[in-house]
Amino acid sequence: MDSIEHRMVTVNGINMHVAEKGKGGPVVLFLHGFPETWYAWRHQILASGALGYHAVAPDLRGYGDTDAPPSAASYSCFHAVGDLIGLIDLLGVEQVFLVAHDWGALIGWYLCLFRPDRVKAFVCLTVPFRPRHPKMKPVETMRAYFGDDYYICRFQEHGAIEAEIANYDTAQVLKKILTDRKPGPPCLPKGSPFGKTTDAPLPLPSWILEDDVKHFAQNFEKKGFTGGLNYYRALDLNWELTAAWTGAQVKVPVKFVVGDLDMTYTTPGVKEYVHNGGFKKDVPLLEDVVVMEGVGHFINQERAEEINAHIHDFIKKF
Repeated sequence: MDSIEHRMVTVNGINMHVAEKGKGGPVVLFLHGFPETWYAWRHQILASGALGYHAVAPDLRGYGDTDAPPSAASYSCFHAVGDLIGLIDLLGVEQVFLVAHDWGALIGWYLCLFRPDRVKAFVCLTVPFRPRHPKMKPVETMRAYFGDDYYICRFQEHGAIEAEIANYDTAQVLKKILTDRKPGPPCLPKGSPFGKTTDAPLPLPSWILEDDVKHFAQNFEKKGFTGGLNYYRALDLNWELTAAWTGAQVKVPVKFVVGDLDMTYTTPGVKEYVHNGGFKKDVPLLEDVVVMEGVGHFINQERAEEINAHIHDFIKKF
C-alpha cells in the first residue's frame, strides 16, 4: 500500500483527492461506489500498476478527502462527469480505460453516454446501464414498486437517514452494508435500518479486514454520509436534465461483471434486462456479460484477483 501515491488536484471547481500508481502507461480510471472511497480499489490499483498501467482512483465528490458541496443539486450527473473530464484533462491523456462499481458505475455510464470520445473501453461492475424512461421519474417509480422502506426512497429526505445512522457506530453501519448478502431490493425499516444498536458486532468475511473497515469508517466519521447520499437525492434531477438523451445508446466497448448474489442483480427486472436483449440494445458494443457465482455486491473486494484478471483480459485487447 505504501507504493500508492496520493495528491490533491483541482477539477471543475472542487479539490479532489486522487490515489495512483504507475506512470507513463495507459490510464485506468477507477470509480468507487457508496459507501466507499478510493480504498475500495486498493487491490486493483496495485495489480494494474504492476502491469504497467497508470492506475488512478479518485475520491468522488462528497467522499474522503475530496470536497463535499452541501447541496444535493451539486451531485448531478453533469457535475460528476465534469469532475472526471477535468481529471482526464489534467492527466494529459485523450482517453482512459474505465473501471467502475456501484454509484461509480452509474457515473461511468453517464461519462460514456456524454463523452464516449474519452473512454477507450469500460469494465462495469454490478450496475448495468439504466435507460431513461420518458414518463416515469426514478424515485416515484421505485417507491411504487418497492415501497417507502426501499433504501433509495429512505435516502431522499435530507438529514433523515443521517440522523438514524448517528445512532450507530459508523463501523457497524459499514459492516452491515459491506457484508449484506440478502437478495432482492434492499429495504431499511425506520427505527432500525441497520439492525438493533445493541446487536453484537458482525463477523467479517475473509475478504475484508477490520483495518479495512476502520479505514472506511475514519473517512465517514470525518466527512459524514451526506455527500454520498446526495447522489441518490439527485436521481430525479438527473432524469430532468437528461431528457435529450432519451433513447440514446452507449457506444463504448463494455464488459459487464456481476455476482449472482448481488442485491442489484437480484432486484426484479434486472436479470431480464441484462440477459434478454435490452442491455445489448442500449449498449450495442457490449462484448461480454460475466455472472460470478457465490459473490455479492462488493465484488472487486470480495473476489479481487478474479476481477483483476477480468479487467486486464478485456482492456489488453485495445
